Amino acid sequence: MGKVIAVANQKGGVGKTTTAVNLAASLAASEHPTLLIDTDPQANGTSSLGIEPRTVASSVYDVLMGGSSVEDVSLHTEMPFLDLIPSHINLVGAEIEMIDLFERERVLKKALQKIRRRYQFIVIDCPPSLGLLTLNALTAADSVLIPVQTEYFALEGLGQLLNTIKIVRQHLNPDLEIEGVLLTMFDGRLRLSNQVAAEVRRYFGDRVFEAVVQRNVRISEAPSFGKPVLLYDAISSGSRNYMAVAAEVVRNNQRYLQQAPEAADGTPLDDAPALRVPTPAPRVTAPAPPPPPAEPTPAEPMPARTRPASPRLPAGDGDASAPPDRVVLASRATPPSATDSLPRPSGDAPDA
Repeated sequence: MGKVIAVANQKGGVGKTTTAVNLAASLAASEHPTLLIDTDPQANGTSSLGIEPRTVASSVYDVLMGGSSVEDVSLHTEMPFLDLIPSHINLVGAEIEMIDLFERERVLKKALQKIRRRYQFIVIDCPPSLGLLTLNALTAADSVLIPVQTEYFALEGLGQLLNTIKIVRQHLNPDLEIEGVLLTMFDGRLRLSNQVAAEVRRYFGDRVFEAVVQRNVRISEAPSFGKPVLLYDAISSGSRNYMAVAAEVVRNNQRYLQQAPEAADGTPLDDAPALRVPTPAPRVTAPAPPPPPAEPTPAEPMPARTRPASPRLPAGDGDASAPPDRVVLASRATPPSATDSLPRPSGDAPDA
């Protein structure tokens, strides 16, 4: 039976949807059958996988209202081993419509019982609140993953979330565990990020993931192209961070992976009809690089240029190598006498 992980934090903007989408994609990239459930009315998780929420025929809203089964709502995505139950704007009124339902907090849990054996991991993206949709996700989940932005305000909501988890354990889901606390949008250059990370590790101890999600522009750009960051830029730091988180999740949940996924009728997926028939793209072999150009033959050194001797001024009566005491102009062949006078301009009277 697959592991159900709810990604929850009532604080908005901490990276819940980004973490849910990219964690599910990273698990699928590791060839673990994974289902992503988008329970956020904003439907950002749905659009992040390239599916337009307004065009889907049915969504998780129809599952909660009892109009459709999970099998009918799930969609195949671009990635092999990854399915999606999309969200819709109609989910905004679901909490009001579910008030009169019997065991309204367990609606999602009952709906997932039929397909839990198909997948090894089921990731639920929760809305940024602690309402009835989040309670359904926490009741249906085996564990909760808490993304925490490495800023001060992100710490304030942790106490309220932990109190909600305690209440769910007492009344709805006694087996609910904390999968881990994931530090997101981490910037090691900032003192504040390091202080928040140290405070979270001091409080939660070994329940904090060793991997952290660093602030990376590729993570922010990927949803605009309808792709997880792993497909948008596989060599970016964001892709490496989420692959490291997925590796920790797999390592901590080996007991859920020992049982092979089964189809709805209980037949192992190896013998049952495949959930999808993804045809992986053919691997394109890059052409061999051209041989490096031959190293140029070093040019012969140029002969040293001899510097001409410096011209010397004509020597006087003294030493030939010593400069003359006075340079005589060519217009002054003879030294001036006392009787020489400068010519005056015409019209000037002589001095008295």
